[in-house]
Amino acid sequence: MRPCAIGVFDHVTKFSFRSRAARVAAAAALIGLSVQTWAQTVPDGEVPQAGLDIPANLTIFGKLDPNIRKPTAIVNGTVITGTDVDQRMAFVSAINNYQLNDAERDQFKLSVLRLLIDETLEIQQAQSEKITISREKIDLAFARIAQQLGKDPATFASYLRSIGSSERSVRRQIEGELAWQSYLRRTVDINVSDDEVKAVIDRMAAAKGTEEYHLREIYMSATPESAAAVNAKLRQAMEEMKAGKAPFGYYARTLSETTTAPQEGELGWVRPASLPPELAQAAAEMQVGQLAGPIPVSGGFSVIYMVDKRTVMGADPRGAKLSLKQIKIAFPAGTTEAQAQLRAADFGKAIQGINGCGAANKAAAAIGAQVVDNDQLTVRDLPPPLQDMLLKMQVGQVSPPFGSPTEGISALVLCGRDDAPAAMLPSAEQVQDQMVQQRTNLRATKILRDLRRDAIIEYR
Repeated sequence: MRPCAIGVFDHVTKFSFRSRAARVAAAAALIGLSVQTWAQTVPDGEVPQAGLDIPANLTIFGKLDPNIRKPTAIVNGTVITGTDVDQRMAFVSAINNYQLNDAERDQFKLSVLRLLIDETLEIQQAQSEKITISREKIDLAFARIAQQLGKDPATFASYLRSIGSSERSVRRQIEGELAWQSYLRRTVDINVSDDEVKAVIDRMAAAKGTEEYHLREIYMSATPESAAAVNAKLRQAMEEMKAGKAPFGYYARTLSETTTAPQEGELGWVRPASLPPELAQAAAEMQVGQLAGPIPVSGGFSVIYMVDKRTVMGADPRGAKLSLKQIKIAFPAGTTEAQAQLRAADFGKAIQGINGCGAANKAAAAIGAQVVDNDQLTVRDLPPPLQDMLLKMQVGQVSPPFGSPTEGISALVLCGRDDAPAAMLPSAEQVQDQMVQQRTNLRATKILRDLRRDAIIEYR
C-alpha cells in the first residue's frame, strides 16, 4: 500500500458525521427491533406460564422476520448481516445520489462490508475497556446528523426508512464513532515537544507566499503488463465523474489503493514539495474543480482532483465576500433547444448595456427577468467555473450569460467585494493540537490494522 502524503482522520477529536461519511458515511444495523438470525436462548425462570408445554431453556430455530437475511460475516462472534450492508449502502447512495450499475454496486458492497468489519472491531475494542456510550449522547448526535442533512430530527427516522435505511443503522454508526473516540482518548498518549512546535511554525513562516493545494487522489498500482488496463479503468472513472454518475469520493473508496481511500481520497492541504514530482507538476497547471489524470507515478497511476488552492499565509481570494445581483429568466416547459438559443441571444444583448448595479433592475424589467440580491456569498460558495469568472471581474461588471435549457439563463452583476484578510500564523497551541491529532490518527490506524490481523472473521 502506497503511503499517503497527509493522513488526517477528522473523527478522532470530535464527532463529525461528515468525517464518517468520508468513510462511506452512514451506519448500518438491523431494521427496527433486534430480530436475531442466529438461535436465541431464553434464560431459565423467565418463561411465562400460559398452559403450554414450553421448555424453560428453549432454543428458537430459524428467524421471524423474512427481511432479515443470513449473516454476511461474523467478526469475533458479532454478526454482520446482509441487511446491515444494504442499509449502509442505501443511505450512502441516497445522500450522494449514486447511479451505479450492477458491477459497480457489487464493488461498492465489498467496500461497505470492509467498513462494517472495521466498525465492529472498533466497537469491540472499546468494549474491552468497558467503554459505553449513553443514550443521551447518541440522541444529540442523531439530531445533529439530521440537521446536517437538512432534515427535521423528528421525522428523520421516517426519511431513513423511505430510502431503505433505518434509525437503528445511524444510531449504531454514532455509537461506534463515539466509542472509538473514547477508546483513543483513554489509551493513546501523544507528546509533542515545544521544539517540534517551533520547527513547524518556522517552516510555515518560511513558506509564506508560496502556493498550496487542497487535493484528493485516486491511486491504482500497475505492472508493465497491467498498465494499459489500469489506465483505461481510471479514464473510464474520470468520464463517469464528469458525467455526474457518481462523485469523486465513491471512486476513491472503491478504486484507490492508498490509505486515504476510506477518507474519499482526501490529501488535505499540501505543498508542491510534499507531492511526487509528477503530481506537483500536474497540480501547478490545474484550476479549482478540475480533474487530472491518469498520471503515471511510481508503481502505478494517479487521478487528482483540485478542491481548492491558496497562497500560504496570504489573503485568500476565494474567501472574499460578494455583493451580487442575479438577473434570471426561466424557460417555459417544453421550450426547444432552438427557442432557448434565441431567448439566450436576446438576454445576452440586453445585459450588455448594464453599467453597474444601479442599471440592473431597469434592464431586467425590460426583458421580463427576475432580479435576486445576495450579500452573503463568498467566492468559494459558487461553482468553480463561476469562481474563476468572478475573480476576474471588476465591481459593476456583468458576467457572461450562463444556464441551461431546463433551468433558464442567468447573469451576475458584481456590486461589491470585500476581500478576506491575510491569514495569520497559528498559535503554538493550535499547532500542537494539530500535531497531536495527526499522530493520534497514525496510532489509530496501526491499532485498527492490528485488530484486523488478530480478528477471527468468518464470511458467509
